[in-house]
Amino acid sequence: MNWISNYVRPKINSLFSRREVPENLWTKCPECGTMLFHRELAANLNVCSNCDHHMAISPQDRFSALFDTGVFVEVKVPEPVADPLHFRDQKKYPDRLKAAQKATGTKEAMLVAEGEVGRTPIVAAAQDFSFMAGSMGMYVGNAIVAAAERAVKLKRPLVLFAAAGGARMQEGILSLMQMPRTTVAVQMLKEARLPYVVVLTHPTTGGVTASYAMLGDVQISEPNALICFAGPRVIEQTIREKLPEGFQRAEYLLDHGMLDRVTHRKALREELITILRMLTGQPPAVKGDLPPPGEPAVMAEEK
Repeated sequence: MNWISNYVRPKINSLFSRREVPENLWTKCPECGTMLFHRELAANLNVCSNCDHHMAISPQDRFSALFDTGVFVEVKVPEPVADPLHFRDQKKYPDRLKAAQKATGTKEAMLVAEGEVGRTPIVAAAQDFSFMAGSMGMYVGNAIVAAAERAVKLKRPLVLFAAAGGARMQEGILSLMQMPRTTVAVQMLKEARLPYVVVLTHPTTGGVTASYAMLGDVQISEPNALICFAGPRVIEQTIREKLPEGFQRAEYLLDHGMLDRVTHRKALREELITILRMLTGQPPAVKGDLPPPGEPAVMAEEK
């Protein structure tokens, strides 16, 4: 055995070889094409610093930027039947779920948590569009019911961040049944006289828009978010007419009375603090007297 060839040369080559750069250090803005460094993008809450395009953000990062000092407690959601229809297209439904869980590092398409925002205790729920397009299945229905029940039990407002491509086709009629289920959950809040605030993000479509996403006491949207039941392309093909510019976007819906506010993501926390304190009968917040949001997501176990 030649130890120079087998040991010394590979060792020298490893010392002087060029280090590989990870592929996830840069993100390309889908709107303007600007390459954004991952740390700067995260610090800007996944908003493009060049064109102000609001990219998708995970529920964990959203809650970290929302709750005081980034601390929140996850609310347990009942587990539904795993594969009730034994659905299969190109893949089995359980295989699709496992692939989505591996890609996102999350269990399902919605996260429910409780904590304080501007010293106002709330319950919050957020959909994860990266998990099977945030599709509404039985788990999402259970999550909204669990969030509403928790809010009623603790007498807290519920804030919901919607982001979905609609109902989950792999669960068929069972996914569509979540529309009346979640509507009943929202009614529980109204009967308890608790505020229900919805923040619509890009995109919010299909059965989600036709149920809990448009039933808020206050409807807020992030800029340029697509909010609709059927998409503009489907409508154009149906009526065979060109739609107005910006049709079904947040600003268009605001002008036509479907929304109350369109708020930039970086200003959303202060907006929610003002609205929640107003709806819960608290005095206005004093700037500089409120705890700051957190940076890293801090998870705690439910007691």
